[in-house]
Amino acid sequence: MKKLAVIGTGYVGLVSGTCFAEIGNAVTCCDIDEQKINNLKNGVIPIFEPGLEALVKKNVKEGKLHFTNDVALAMKQADIIYIAVGTPMAENGEANLQYVDAVANTIGENLNSYKVVVNKSTVPVGTGKRVYNIIKEVSGGAQEFDVVSNPEFLREGSAITDTMNMERAVIGATSEKAASIIEDLHKPFDTTIIKSDLESAEMIKYASNAFLATKISFINDIANICEKVGADVTKVAEGMGLDSRIGSKFLKAGIGYGGSCFPKDTSALLHIAHSVGYDFKLIEAVINTNDFQKHQVTQKVQGVFGEVKGRTFGIIGLAFKPNTDDMRDAPSLKIIPDLVGLGANVKAFEPIAKQEAFKHFGDTIQYVDDIYETLNDVDACIVLTDIPEVFELDLRDAKKVMRNPIIIDGRNCFSLEQMKELGYIYHSIGRPPVSYK
Repeated sequence: MKKLAVIGTGYVGLVSGTCFAEIGNAVTCCDIDEQKINNLKNGVIPIFEPGLEALVKKNVKEGKLHFTNDVALAMKQADIIYIAVGTPMAENGEANLQYVDAVANTIGENLNSYKVVVNKSTVPVGTGKRVYNIIKEVSGGAQEFDVVSNPEFLREGSAITDTMNMERAVIGATSEKAASIIEDLHKPFDTTIIKSDLESAEMIKYASNAFLATKISFINDIANICEKVGADVTKVAEGMGLDSRIGSKFLKAGIGYGGSCFPKDTSALLHIAHSVGYDFKLIEAVINTNDFQKHQVTQKVQGVFGEVKGRTFGIIGLAFKPNTDDMRDAPSLKIIPDLVGLGANVKAFEPIAKQEAFKHFGDTIQYVDDIYETLNDVDACIVLTDIPEVFELDLRDAKKVMRNPIIIDGRNCFSLEQMKELGYIYHSIGRPPVSYK
C-alpha cells in the first residue's frame, strides 16, 4: 500500500484518487477550496460522473480515501504526490501553468523525504523538467525526489471504467527508481506499461488527443462533401471503419468535438509547434473544421425557415456529450447564441447539465424538465447531444405536439428510412435530407 496525496479535486484528481484508493492505497485528495473539501467530506460530489459518488463513499467508509485543505501536511505524509490541477487554455492557445507552478512551489517548501512527484495534469512538453527545477530550487536540494509524467486518458461519462480497465499507463520519469514505483502502483490495473522520458510521455498525451480530434474533423469534412454529392456519411464511415488500419471509433459525423480535452489540447499542441518554428497545418485545419462544424446547425435551420425571428425551437441536449454536466466548448454555446441573436425563442431539455448551462445562457432560454414539453408547439426540434432520452423518444407522440414535423439532428440519431416513414422533414449531418412533400 502506497500513501498518495492528490493535489486538485477536479475531474482528473477526484477520479484518479478514488480509483487509486479502490485498488488498496491510502489516498488523500487535497484542494485549497475549503467549501469543495467540506462538500466532499459530506458526500457531495462536485462533478457528475456515473459511478463516482458511490465509489467515493465506499472508499471513505473503508478509510482509504480522505479529503483535506491541509495540502502541506498531506504532502509531508505521502510517498507519491500527484499534481492534478487545471491547466486552462490561455488566450493565445497556450496551456496556463500557474496552478502547476504553485503546487511545485508548495512541494519544494514541504519536501521532508524522498518523494515521487507525478504530473497527472495535461501539460506542455517540458513541464516535467520545469516542475523538477522549481522543486529543486525551492527545497534547496535538501531532499532527493523524482518527477514523473503519467498522463490520464479518461473519457467523461466512462471515467471510472476507463481507469479501472485502462488500456495503457504511460510513465515518463527522471529515474528508473521512480518509474518502477509508479509501475508497481499500476500493477493492480493489469495494464500495458509504456516507459519513456518525461518529454515523450508529455507528447504522447497531446498526440493521442490530437489524432482522435483529427479523425472527428476528417469525418465531418467528409460529411459536408457527402451532403453536396448525395452520399450517406454513415455508410461511408462504416465502410472506412471496417479497414483494420483505420478502425471505426471517432468516425461518427456530427457538429464537432467539445469538452475539457480536445479543444484545449489541440490548441496547446499548435502553440507548441509554433513555439519551435513548425507550421502544423494539419492540426490547424482540424481546429478550423471543428469550429466551422458547430455552425452547421444554424445554417440548416436558416435553410429550412429562411427568417427565424419569432420562431420557437426545442433544443435537446446542452452538454458537449451524454452522461456529463460538462459544458466546456459544447456546440450549444455557439448554436444557441446564434439562434437567439437572430431573434428565435429557445426551449431546452438537458437532464444533467442544466445548472451548468444556466451559468452560460441565464434566462435567455427556457429550461424544460420534460422532453415532450420541450417539443410542445415548436417550429422545429434541434438535437445537439445524443443523450439517451433522444433514442427513447416516441417520434409519433413527438410529432403530435410539434407545430411542424421538423427535426434538425446534429448527431444523426435517427434513420432516414424511419423519418421518411413517419412523415418528418429531417436534416442531419452528411446525409440526404428527408422531406414528406
